Amino acid sequence: MFRCGIAYPRCRWIVPLLLLFAIIFDIIAIAANSGWVEDEGAKSHYASMWSHCRGRNDNWDCKSLMEFSWAQAVAALMIIGLIILIIAFIISCIALCCTLNISLLPVIGALLFITVVIQFIALIIYPVKFNDLIFEGHYDYTWAYGFGWGATILTIGCGILFCCLPRYEDELTGLAKTKYIYTSA
Repeated sequence: MFRCGIAYPRCRWIVPLLLLFAIIFDIIAIAANSGWVEDEGAKSHYASMWSHCRGRNDNWDCKSLMEFSWAQAVAALMIIGLIILIIAFIISCIALCCTLNISLLPVIGALLFITVVIQFIALIIYPVKFNDLIFEGHYDYTWAYGFGWGATILTIGCGILFCCLPRYEDELTGLAKTKYIYTSA
């Protein structure tokens, strides 16, 4: 028979998997050599979190952004966010996959919201300061910057789930009493 609703025992595996995707997205955003900012078509200027390059064809002059304090702050915040995200992932695997430890779920949710705030600050600082530093026309924030936002959005969703899951302890453990829509007369 067709049943509507959430299969809570599956949440024990799906939520840590979503955290793993957030970690992968964060690693892609942090490790990208380009793809944070490009001028129109990346013809003469592009940048990553770490450096920016100017030039044409195969003649590119790349300079580090790490000489600027704002770029160091962005890198530090993104890396700290990634570390906290990895810690939350490990705790979530212990709390949900190995054994069911409901008391750890709000702690994981709090860690994830801390990560969201840290990465949100970094992802806002970068375009503001980059535009102040190098504004010579129209720039697009591209795929690697988008992966940073993707990781942050996934982390928000997972944080909400981890804060809500303790209310459904019986459903997670499979001990919930079956609820019927229709009753016999």
